[in-house]
Amino acid sequence: MKREKFGSRLGFILVSAGCAVGIGNVWKFPYVAGANGGGVFVLLYLVFLAVMALPVLTMELAVGRGSGKSAVLGYKTLEKPGSKWHIHGWFCVAGCCLLMMYYTTVSGWMFGYFVKFAGGTFSGLDAAGIDAVWPAMLSNPGEMGLWMALTVLVGFLVCSFGLQKGLERITKVMMVGLLGLIAVLAVHSLTLDGALEGLKFYLLPDFDRAAEVGLGNVATAAMNQAFFTLSLGIAAMEVFGSYMSRKHTLTSEATRICALDTVVALAAGLIIFPACFSFGVQPDSGPNLIFVTLPKVFAGMMGGRIWGALFFLFMTFASFSTVIAVFENLQANAIDNFGWSRKKASLINCAFVLVTSIPCVLGFNLWSNVTILGRNVLDFEDFLVSNLMLPLGSLVYLLFCVTKWGWGYDKYLKEANKGEGLKMPRWLKPYFQFVVPVLILVILIQGLL
Repeated sequence: MKREKFGSRLGFILVSAGCAVGIGNVWKFPYVAGANGGGVFVLLYLVFLAVMALPVLTMELAVGRGSGKSAVLGYKTLEKPGSKWHIHGWFCVAGCCLLMMYYTTVSGWMFGYFVKFAGGTFSGLDAAGIDAVWPAMLSNPGEMGLWMALTVLVGFLVCSFGLQKGLERITKVMMVGLLGLIAVLAVHSLTLDGALEGLKFYLLPDFDRAAEVGLGNVATAAMNQAFFTLSLGIAAMEVFGSYMSRKHTLTSEATRICALDTVVALAAGLIIFPACFSFGVQPDSGPNLIFVTLPKVFAGMMGGRIWGALFFLFMTFASFSTVIAVFENLQANAIDNFGWSRKKASLINCAFVLVTSIPCVLGFNLWSNVTILGRNVLDFEDFLVSNLMLPLGSLVYLLFCVTKWGWGYDKYLKEANKGEGLKMPRWLKPYFQFVVPVLILVILIQGLL
């Protein structure tokens, strides 16, 4: 079967960036930045993105483009005869499945809040009333299940139409819409009274404030965020490498993906921090920032119903772009490994993800007393993916590309540097072999502790 290809370079960049642009950017990035002193965290985040995350992204894309296959067959095509690197490919498939077992629920929350704002649920509510909406949704398995199921069904429907007609076409519209919404929301936030204080907190490095948190803690948090923002290590990006053309170098394309991903993350802060300072709300209020704190901010604004609806539409686009990108990975693996048609892969994967997403939904209500290693269902699934599978998987991709036991640095470099654009320098080999693995191990150990 002939491998599908992206219809355009823009399509590849927007789909790949759409996979990277997710809840980690627009939900986690602002509150982690807020909790870690603002500007210094942002500065360190950009440094770690360039020196650690971007090189690993080129390696994952190189395995995809070099093999023209998804995770398992990608390794099999490139590995030396008799070696077992392809076993990691099955762990990548498991990681994508596990990620979707809870990410579909979180994406459903975003869509649910968009519907609530657009439908006027928050209109006329006082602070206590707004506070009550979030726990009421979590405690209702029917409502939570509805938003999750809609996310899964629409996601696989998009993927069933194919790479160009489904994923690429829809993601282009969503990403353009997302960037437009960011611009509108950011400009609006910056015009609020007191917005300047929020901007200073967010973008001006204040080492005294960072020292209160602990510079080591801020640096580690920035390294974690830079690493996790691109969803590296579970072949979520590798599959898009397999659909790429060879007209441009992978360093150029990876830089563009990182830049777009970072623009969205930074812009989310431009929306949130000025609004928080304008309305006297703590910017470091953690995960509640999106679902409890910000609705109060919108409720206090003129036209708050519209601004709230637009914000959660933006959040829905950000999360759903990741959902359909990872669904495409599951599709590609089913087609490559089992020889299924795209329609058959869509139906079977859709049924599987629907069923396996139910425990996360129930973990907030009917199964709220169920804990695994002291965590609820969502937190445990997120722990396995974020703290184990992403860093370990990235380490495997790195070692596969830079050691003589894997694909090897020369072959990786040749693939990475095919085409026009930025070239990956040969002299970085010792840095990739000895420094980057240590940085990833730091993330892994810290995540386990």
